[in-house]
Amino acid sequence: MFKRKGRNGQDIEMFKKLMVYLKPHRKLFITSLILMTLVVLVDLVPPLFMGLVLDYIGSATEISDLNIVFILLGGFLIVLAVAILLNYIQSMILQVIGQKIIQEIRVETFSHIVNWSPEQLNREPVGKMVTRVMNDSESISQLFTSTVINLIRSFIMMFIIVVVLFIINIKLALITMITIPFISVVSYFFRKISRRNWRKIRDDISALNSFLSENLSGMKITQVFNQEEKKREEFHQRTKDLERNYQIQIAIFATFRPLIYLITTGGTVLIIYFGGMQVIAMALSFGILYAFQNYASMFFNPIQQIAEEVNNLQDAFSSAEKIFSVLDEPPVIVNDEDAIELEEFKGHIEFKNVWFQYIEDEWVLRDVSFEVKPGQTVALVGATGSGKTTILSLLVRNYEIQKGQILIDGIDIKKIKYQSLRKHIGQMLQDVFLFNDTIEKNIRLNNVEISFEDVVKASEYVGADTFINKIPEKYNHMVLERGNNFSTGQRQLISFARAIVNKPSLLILDEATANIDSESEEIIQNSLKRIMNDQTMIIVAHRLSTIQHSDKIIVLHKGKIIEQGSHQELLRNESLYYNLYMIQFDEELDGKEDTK
Repeated sequence: MFKRKGRNGQDIEMFKKLMVYLKPHRKLFITSLILMTLVVLVDLVPPLFMGLVLDYIGSATEISDLNIVFILLGGFLIVLAVAILLNYIQSMILQVIGQKIIQEIRVETFSHIVNWSPEQLNREPVGKMVTRVMNDSESISQLFTSTVINLIRSFIMMFIIVVVLFIINIKLALITMITIPFISVVSYFFRKISRRNWRKIRDDISALNSFLSENLSGMKITQVFNQEEKKREEFHQRTKDLERNYQIQIAIFATFRPLIYLITTGGTVLIIYFGGMQVIAMALSFGILYAFQNYASMFFNPIQQIAEEVNNLQDAFSSAEKIFSVLDEPPVIVNDEDAIELEEFKGHIEFKNVWFQYIEDEWVLRDVSFEVKPGQTVALVGATGSGKTTILSLLVRNYEIQKGQILIDGIDIKKIKYQSLRKHIGQMLQDVFLFNDTIEKNIRLNNVEISFEDVVKASEYVGADTFINKIPEKYNHMVLERGNNFSTGQRQLISFARAIVNKPSLLILDEATANIDSESEEIIQNSLKRIMNDQTMIIVAHRLSTIQHSDKIIVLHKGKIIEQGSHQELLRNESLYYNLYMIQFDEELDGKEDTK
């Protein structure tokens, strides 16, 4: 995150960070600067040229004396045409640079977010992250396509004009410089106020995008509970907040620009007054005064241009501040320097005295120890909040433990690259997320190493082909957002195929059959019976009837292992598992009687 160094120090720090993105394109940018400088030099010729022409015309005695003037004017028009072409080329170069940079920033930001842990992702609303990747990067693009080059152009033009003004007439040049302190003071306060308001605008945009993302996803709940009018009012208020801050920004700029115009106009009046006195005193020709006044106007134009670009600069810096707040937050889960690639995963898992907490001093797991041998099927059972899903999250390194050790084939999990570890693990979760793409791509997740034949085999293996083959487009059928055109059971079967197609060494099932229909559950159970003989599995299940054939059942209560053993062993113990089983047995028995 940014250190507080004062606004100027922070702006300079941010500018340095942004310039890093320009470095790979510096040759193109320098070319653009050269072209821009040539255009500026051409733009500075007309006032002096026309002043000299006016003086020449004033001293001409015959019409034939004007022929040379027309020849010079014709040549000058050709030079202007070339300048226009150079300006076009320069603008195109800047647009190319700007689009490349915005693409780089978006990719870098998204890639950085992808490496965040679930804990970090859960802290930030989806809409806010969308704003960072899309809207804020777009504002930064303007910095490179126009703002920076226009500022450089304005400063170069101002510098050259100041030199020319002093060469033409020192007294009038000094009068012109009187305006600079007034412009500097006004610009300082404008920059300060504008930056603060642009930050509010960016916050409002993030809040609005977050609101939209959340409420569009949860629209069904809004409609079920008849909250449409309330949500409409909330959205109206958020848009009003954004509108108000935009209006404030417009008012700030609408005040600033007239002030600058007033100061520059005052400078022009002084030049005409004192210059006119010199013309009357024969100390200055009318043509040179005309040229000087034009140069003075050109001197004031860059100042107004700088004023506008300062407004854009504050917008870009506000956006950069938001993006760097994301990029400056490192991922919590990182690989150790000596982390290894896991070439083979035999499936031997050990938890040794593991302690874990999401919130300080609120332990979710307390001194948990157990072992899963290669090829075993182990089930985790217990009440909600007992730590079952947490164990699965720790196993794939979504979170880091505070105490203890987790071993994979005898290797500490922290010594294994987490990408390599996850490659060997297939997960089937209760809440299935499907992307807006074809069934095939949802199963293989665009992994080019997985062939279409592999997708079909995996679907047949888990029984997903029973409904996929009934669809006209079959595996090319488009999945709507979040898989809303499929039933819960069908989504779960697609998820199952997704987990199987990578041929994982460890298969994790977290309440995979909790909310599906009996037909889909039967298909999944039949598939699981086949898989049990092939690979290591860890299952979290609410329905105890689905895990009776597990090699080992681990019973958790308030973050501790209460007992573990086979189904029959635990029933004989007549402890917590026995009580849970009898409660479910009675519920199922009552349900069957109610259906008679």
